[in-house]
Amino acid sequence: MSVWQPSAPCTPGTCIEATASATAVPRAVLRMAAVVVLMFAGIALLPLGGRIPADLVRRWCRWIVRAAGVRVRITGAAAPTGGLLLVANHISWLDIPLLAAVRPARMLAKSDIRGWPVAGRLTAGSGALFIDRERLRALPGTVALIADALRGGHAVAVFPEGSTWCGRAQGNFRRAVFQAALDAGVPVQPVRLRYRITGGTPSTVPAFIGDDSLLASVWRVLTARGLVAEVDVRDAIAPGTHRDRRALARAAQPTTADQLGWIHTALVA
Repeated sequence: MSVWQPSAPCTPGTCIEATASATAVPRAVLRMAAVVVLMFAGIALLPLGGRIPADLVRRWCRWIVRAAGVRVRITGAAAPTGGLLLVANHISWLDIPLLAAVRPARMLAKSDIRGWPVAGRLTAGSGALFIDRERLRALPGTVALIADALRGGHAVAVFPEGSTWCGRAQGNFRRAVFQAALDAGVPVQPVRLRYRITGGTPSTVPAFIGDDSLLASVWRVLTARGLVAEVDVRDAIAPGTHRDRRALARAAQPTTADQLGWIHTALVA
């Protein structure tokens, strides 16, 4: 546990429901091939950098998620242009392309993501801001780095919980990153992420939690049927409307009503 990465109680054994049988393997292999092709296409286009239209980046991110067999539903208003702190609850590795489908942004990412196959290179090439979560002394410098990016007109995407949760429970938003939005004088864009099975039943299958491996989490998604990712873009929080980072973090965090609605749907199902 660290200031950047608090521990979550969620574990694969207690939180994730069983998925498909071996009959799903051929479909999963085809999905994996489609995802890999799209990711290598993204790597090939990295040298173009900011010359790639934002709308094309959003579409490509949706294609990545769709190729994995997950339908995407985005609701709410379009995210503002200019400097913007994009914040969301954190459940899965799918959250990263889903946020970029809302608005392409520089991702605040832990340093070990650089070592991920294919995805690590894509993340680095996208202009991600990498942090060392084990060093408390790095926190002020990271906040300043985020603020500089925001002042430069960039969107920065952050998961303030600091750890992934299964979706049935959620963590508190850490306050430090919200100081960057206050320092830069930019709006905060809250996004709520949820995963369901077609028909409305909440699902923990996409969760990437605890000691789960990335490969195991990816394979669960590829073999599952009927997964839907719901992306709810809430109203942006204008700069100057909250006096400090504590109040701003509280305003951006998913509410108790959001969580109770999720649980109620699960119980009814």
